[in-house]
Amino acid sequence: MISPPSLHAAAAALALLATSWAATADDLQTVRAEFQRANAQVNSLSDAGDSEALKNYALYPYLQAARLRHGLSRPTVTADIDQRVKQFLASHDSEPAGTSLRRSWLTSLATRKQWREFIEQYREPLANDELRCHSFTARIETQRTAQLEQDIARQFVLPRRVPACAQAFDWLRDRQALTNDLIEQRARAALENNNAALARQVARPLPENRRTPIEQWAALLENPRQQIDAYIGSPQRAVDNAALLAGWRRLARADREGAIARLDRLMKARGMSQADISPYAVALALGLSWDRRSEALDYFRRALPADMDDDALEWQARAALWHDDWALAQQAIATMSDDRREHARWRYWAGRIAERGGDQALARQLYESVLPNDNFYSIMAGARLKQAVTPHPRQLVLDQTRLTQIEAQPAMTRARELLLARMHGPAHLEWRHGLQQLSEADRAQTIHLAARWGWHNQAIATATGERVFYDYELLYPRPYDAEVRAASQLSSLPGALIYAVMRQESLFRPDAVSSANARGLMQMLPETARRTATQWKRPSPSLSDLFNPTINVPLGAATLSSLVQRFNGQTMLALAGYNAGPGAAQRWLPPQPMAPDIWVENIPYNETRNYVQRILWHQLVFNWLQDGKAQPVQQWLAEITPTSR
Repeated sequence: MISPPSLHAAAAALALLATSWAATADDLQTVRAEFQRANAQVNSLSDAGDSEALKNYALYPYLQAARLRHGLSRPTVTADIDQRVKQFLASHDSEPAGTSLRRSWLTSLATRKQWREFIEQYREPLANDELRCHSFTARIETQRTAQLEQDIARQFVLPRRVPACAQAFDWLRDRQALTNDLIEQRARAALENNNAALARQVARPLPENRRTPIEQWAALLENPRQQIDAYIGSPQRAVDNAALLAGWRRLARADREGAIARLDRLMKARGMSQADISPYAVALALGLSWDRRSEALDYFRRALPADMDDDALEWQARAALWHDDWALAQQAIATMSDDRREHARWRYWAGRIAERGGDQALARQLYESVLPNDNFYSIMAGARLKQAVTPHPRQLVLDQTRLTQIEAQPAMTRARELLLARMHGPAHLEWRHGLQQLSEADRAQTIHLAARWGWHNQAIATATGERVFYDYELLYPRPYDAEVRAASQLSSLPGALIYAVMRQESLFRPDAVSSANARGLMQMLPETARRTATQWKRPSPSLSDLFNPTINVPLGAATLSSLVQRFNGQTMLALAGYNAGPGAAQRWLPPQPMAPDIWVENIPYNETRNYVQRILWHQLVFNWLQDGKAQPVQQWLAEITPTSR
């Protein structure tokens, strides 16, 4: 174990390294600013105004590539531009700037129908669907058709629309190579991807006997209740078993009561055996277990072992725990695969079951086996053992000589400068490009490099990729102490909890944007941020304000504090509400007081369950890093109560 003094020594060493790097970065401040100005005003191909310092700057290829892309975007692209692109790629083809420019050039060549040049410049590893389809057209137009039928067929059967492939698919059809087997394969792939509309469109050319099952499956996905009623009412009507089960699963997800009312009727009407109905019972049991309904246990019991995979067994165990059927939970865990059963989650629950059954020695043994896993279940095991919990750090030793050599490599130099120029997307690509050129040991060293640069999200992401999880000093930084202190004072939440949420939400990236448009360090939705600002009498934030840590962090903490108050101080509920919305957390309230581990285990959204569990562990680590002491965890045994405001 790393003692607190050595942790502080490691931090001091990193601080010295960071100071040295900052000084080097400052030396390039003038040329970096010149690059940023030029890159923001790309409107010609000319480099006449570029200084010699800029031309020798590590990021100058990015400026050149931007200018060439500007040339490719013109209504008329001259041969001179094509030649300049080719010259650029001769020097930078293997670099991310070259890869990006080549994609743009290929798109331009396809638009201009310059197929011979396209073929010469096409590289399969960098192709997306659109470029791959253009490559088929290029091969058709240049009569390079060896193996082309097979290549187009592989693209055809993928369950997605690619308009650029229309000519290639027509070519395949004209050669009578677009067979009914291929058409049916693509239609069924679309159905398995829940894309009924695409399946119907693809299946139109099929003969009726092959088209009808596709259309039946699509109808079951589009309107499962109506279609299942039709099959109950017309038991002699043929239907593909996979299609009927797909429609049933859609019904069980959307309409639990409707599925309950129809299962036995469906079984009786269509003469289904217990073996036939088993996967239908599993689908219904899963839906009911997500709703924490007792009927889930009945439907799980109707399932055959062959239809109960590990995921189904997990939900059977969760449902059994929620409904106080400890014997069934034990049976479900015992039936899991060896790998699943050995997860910390299920060793912990095996310990809980042993404790419940009076086998204290086995319970202690299982709890103690979970403690070194350093996760939520370690917290709960420590609480059950009535002992404080200490993380088990494993320091990633810093090799300064090697790290200096890695930092000097061109890809890492470009990644650093792109980061400082706030070009995070290209910086990430350069970082990944640099990692690919390193040995496993050197890739691990780059975690120190990213941390030294203050690129915390990259440090943590790289650590995850290299399976480095337990160097807590390195992977649990506190880069926004002033903002967190202000947020803690405003919200009355512990700073360690705010940092834990920040780490889980954004990995400390202030400009993070989610697919749902949540923004900034605490991933605030604009509407939530404005509502919280009004409630807490703070200025209403603009979208750009949410990238400002001094605004985002207090608003995020205030939002979480409001949820803590709403759920009467129950942090687990508040965290679930922060992730999934307060309405969802409200729906998940237990009917009577419940053990917190059982409640968390039964959160129906996998993302939210993991979110709550990880934040509790993050908070413990941040507290431990602060004082170096074993952390009390008994407070997490407080029951979850159904009362909320």
